[in-house]
Amino acid sequence: MASETAGSTPPENLTPQQRDMPQVNKITTDDIRASLKAGFSDFLARPVLSGFFGLFYAVFGILLVWALIWLGQIWMIIPAIVGFPLVAPFAAAGLYEMSRRLQKGESFGWAEILSVMANQRKRELGWMAFVTLFIFWVWIYQVRLWLAIILQNASFSDFDGFLNTVFFTPQGWIFLAVGTCVGAFLSAVLFSVTVVAMPLLLDRDTNFISAMLTSLRVVSESPAVMLGWAAIISVTILLSLVPAFLGLIFTLPILGHTTWHLYQRAVAPAEG
Repeated sequence: MASETAGSTPPENLTPQQRDMPQVNKITTDDIRASLKAGFSDFLARPVLSGFFGLFYAVFGILLVWALIWLGQIWMIIPAIVGFPLVAPFAAAGLYEMSRRLQKGESFGWAEILSVMANQRKRELGWMAFVTLFIFWVWIYQVRLWLAIILQNASFSDFDGFLNTVFFTPQGWIFLAVGTCVGAFLSAVLFSVTVVAMPLLLDRDTNFISAMLTSLRVVSESPAVMLGWAAIISVTILLSLVPAFLGLIFTLPILGHTTWHLYQRAVAPAEG
């Protein structure tokens, strides 16, 4: 009897965080395809409201580039554009809520979606925003560091001069190689801790640490498939930046809706 009691003690002593950790499922390419189809359907169901979030993100990107030019920070334009997709998961929070309501057959309008987003400041989605922006800041800082180390004697009087130095000099090639490797690492870290963390925080009353750990578990459970999904997101958003950021009006909403449906497949429903 004593041994049986001792054996049952550990589960009773689990912390609330351990009890609340959701179960994760293995993701396949079929799940990616099905999620993309569902995400596209959500976009078509409410194209104007969905497109608003993409337009907001695009306008922010245009203003960011304009501000860098106005401030004379020419060297920051390419790092800012390349790092821009890092903040996309947070920008898609309203899209997750739309997909959640569409999935449940609930009616909603602009006020309901925007108010839900505003109320997230009272929950832990704000901490995830901090994590996202911190990694974006690290990305910009490391670019400046390697710029000073590798291209220390270069001067950039205009954007064309910066492009010529980076793409047509040996030092520029080294800078690109190092920056690409570091950027890929930071992107992988951020993707791993946010891919399902933000929809999870929106959907359930949990803390951001548990959400990030759940996201890491989803990636570790299906690394090859999730790496493929990360590549789809990165390539799609980067291509969307080419036409003056305007491609984001369509691609960001579809990717955001898709992420919600992928989260639904990757994380088991809450008990009860």
